[in-house]
Amino acid sequence: MRSKKKLCVAGNWKMNLNLSQAEDFAARFEQIYRAHPQVEVKIAPSFTNLYRLVQLFEDTEVDILAQNMHWAEKGAYTGEVSAGMLRSVGVYGVILGHSERRAYFCETDKELRRKVQTGIENDMEIIYCVGETLQQREAGRHFDTVRRQITEVFFDLDPEDWRQVKIAYEPVWAIGTGKTATPGQADEMHAYIRELIAGKYGPALAGEVMILYGGSVKPANARDIFARPNVDGALVGGASLNADTFNDLVEIAKGFFE
Repeated sequence: MRSKKKLCVAGNWKMNLNLSQAEDFAARFEQIYRAHPQVEVKIAPSFTNLYRLVQLFEDTEVDILAQNMHWAEKGAYTGEVSAGMLRSVGVYGVILGHSERRAYFCETDKELRRKVQTGIENDMEIIYCVGETLQQREAGRHFDTVRRQITEVFFDLDPEDWRQVKIAYEPVWAIGTGKTATPGQADEMHAYIRELIAGKYGPALAGEVMILYGGSVKPANARDIFARPNVDGALVGGASLNADTFNDLVEIAKGFFE
């Protein structure tokens, strides 16, 4: 069994919360949140709220992430945002490869590989999402799907580049549906991902990579999920939009080290 060194609780707000609502969230969360050295807390708001939340959380241990970025430094890419632009407003991390980006905006592994390389070159922390659809799981292709999503994007990286990477396993059938992979299913896939990385880079590096679970995580099921040996935290959707609920998840994570 792996011994957890840290847990990470990351909130992905998706296309929710306007500026006023984001400020209300920040005010409430700062009232109730208490940092812990072994629990990383991250929030990924919309692009329009990034700079304001960086300001509001400047003196806290909360990291602000972007939900996406382009691979180019600059250019004729209407509506896109570069790593340099993110860094210029104090954002040093990004979520890449979310299933909604893959499904609705047709992002491919080839595109994501370029984005990951850009993120690494710009010293950005990357939370990279992988996961299978219900059809792929029912057909027994869930391991093959996740293997492709990881090997085609990451297996040309130098070992030291992995220090900037977290993997988030999000079974597509459990995102926003109210369904959740059982703790056993989550740990099984996380163990598979770790073995996959170990086969290429060795067990020491594989043991250091944080692998988060995402898919309808909430306070009612978080403790069982966090307790699994290969689960290093959660990428949270709907439950991250309420400051009290999100803090409950952080408190559950802290409980593993107190």
